[in-house]
Order: sequence, then C-alpha cells, then structure tokens
Amino acid sequence: MKLFDPFTQRSLTLRNRFVVSPMCEYSATDGVPNDWHMVHLGSRAVGGAALVIAEASAVSAQGRISPQDTGLWNQAQQDAWQPITRFIKTHGAIAGVQLAHAGRKASTLRPWDGHGPVPAGQGDWLTVAPSALPFDAGWPAPQALDEAGIQAVIADFRAAAQRALAAGFELIEVHAAHGYLLHQFLSPLSNRRDDRYGGSFENRTRLVREVIVAVREVWPAELPLWLRLSATDWADEGGWDIGQSIELARQVKPLGVDLIDVSSGGLLPHAKIPLAPGYQVPFAAQIRREAGVATGAVGLITGAEQAAQIVANGDADVVLIARESLRDPYFPRRAAQQLGAKIDAPVQYQRAW
Repeated sequence: MKLFDPFTQRSLTLRNRFVVSPMCEYSATDGVPNDWHMVHLGSRAVGGAALVIAEASAVSAQGRISPQDTGLWNQAQQDAWQPITRFIKTHGAIAGVQLAHAGRKASTLRPWDGHGPVPAGQGDWLTVAPSALPFDAGWPAPQALDEAGIQAVIADFRAAAQRALAAGFELIEVHAAHGYLLHQFLSPLSNRRDDRYGGSFENRTRLVREVIVAVREVWPAELPLWLRLSATDWADEGGWDIGQSIELARQVKPLGVDLIDVSSGGLLPHAKIPLAPGYQVPFAAQIRREAGVATGAVGLITGAEQAAQIVANGDADVVLIARESLRDPYFPRRAAQQLGAKIDAPVQYQRAW
C-alpha cells in the first residue's frame, strides 16, 4: 500500500507518507521552544509519522505571527530545538521546520487571548509588507519594505536555515502561503509595488525565488527543501491563483525545491472558501501533474482510507495531517491498523501492538 511505502528525497527516506503539518502552538517565550514543544512534536514521532514539521518559526522577531511564536533568529532558540530534534529522530521520524515571516499579519494575539492585532502599547511591534496595505479594517498599516529591508529579510531566511541545520533539523519548509510575507509579495492584491519586486509575475515572485536561492546556499545539497504555497487566494478576481502557482512551482524546482506543500487562502480576511473533506487535494494533484514536482496534500484529511486514496491516485506524494494529528497523535498507527499495514512501535510499546 503506497501510503505506507517509503518516500526518498535526496539523502532522506521517509518511512511512510504521513507528515505532521506545521501547526502554531503559540506557547514559546522569546521564540524559545520548551517542554510543550518537546511533548507535542515528540509524541507525533512516537505516533508513527514519517516527518514531523515544527510550527512556523520566525526568521526574525519582527516576523513572528504572535508574541508566543517559536523562532530561529538567535542562539538560545537554536540550542533549545536540539533536544527536540534528537528525540524525534531517535523515534524514527525526520525532524523538519517551517521558516516563516508573517509580514503584515505579524503582531497578532494568539487565538485564546482574543482576535486581531496586539493592542497598541501592549507588546505590539511595527509590521512590514510589500505595500502599506493593512490586512483588514482595524488593523495597523504595515510599513512598505524598501530594497534594504527586502535584502534583510532574505538574509534572515538564510541565517535561520543555518541555525535550523545546527539545531538538528533535516528538512526545511519555506512558508510562502496563508497570507504571510512571501505570499503577500506573490499576490497582486497585497503587492502594489512598481519596482523590481512588484507588478509582473516575474517581479512578484522574485522574493520567493531569491529566498530559495539564499537558503539553498547554506542548506546541504543532500537535504530536502520544501515550499508551502497557497494555490489560490480564493479571490473573486485579480488574486494569486492555481495557474500562477503551477508556473512558480516549475521555476523553483531547478532552484532546489523538492516538494510543494499545497494549501490555499489566508491572504484575504473574508474569502469564501468551499470547505469540504480534501478540498485542497485537486490543487496538489494539478501542480504535481503540470509542474512535474512532488507535492503534499493538506486540508481536512481525517480518515485512513481518504489518505490512502490520495497517495494511491497519484494526487500527492505525501499527506500532511494537521487537526487530526491534534486529535490523535497516533493517527498513523491507527490508520495502519485499519488498513492492514504495519508500523513498528517503540520497544517500550511493543507489548501493546
């Protein structure tokens, strides 16, 4: 059964096709992961996933979504990730991390503290974006990045990749989806620039390509690099869409991107998204087919048969499990039992299997 077949990229082999999707836990202090992250991520490695991707970790303090995001912009954060990556690898999974910059969606409250931006004077900070357009009514206008600011962002991604390697991660995913900074540059709805980073498709995609090149300069050739894209803004007109996603996927593959993690939305606060089981899978299938690059499928994938069908059909090479993984850290083991496959259990648990 293909869902439980190994999947090799460069020097790494995933033991099956289950990937724990990066999910913000909003539980760090000063960007430093802690015991919560050890248990949260480690339990999913024990649970049988092949790859555990740590949450969107900011490449700079300014790039955090919330004050409680994890980061990889200093030595303390790098050191704190090391025991977590060791534990993940000890239990047969690959440790990955998503590198991110939130752009105009930074400086926001974590979900259980409220909604929207951090109130002025209560720990908020200046946000940046391709253009000085706020995310939504009532949000502060971000500062439009100048050329020096853009180069600093690229340097931050490069430095964070170096720290990720030193922290023990073996796979990086660059976050260019969900309305965060790189996605903001991609979409003409948030990018109104008239310089070499705005206007044409070539210009709007320039920052993503330059970030990929910068990361690949320091990320070992034998280790995979993934890119998360929102395949569409779900805009009525004028936004980023699947056609542009396919073309960008074609362009980044020769730059060293090994897989496109295909999500959607996040740029517009009130987009009408047709939520349904597997609603984003057709995007992953189309990018895989037309761009000739490996893809990952994500979005309301909650059942074993559903996951198996996605891989068996060739719609995607891996399935990324998010909310179902929160509900059940052992979902891959349960899926294996249901489908008649076998995942080796840790020696401490084998008497129960």
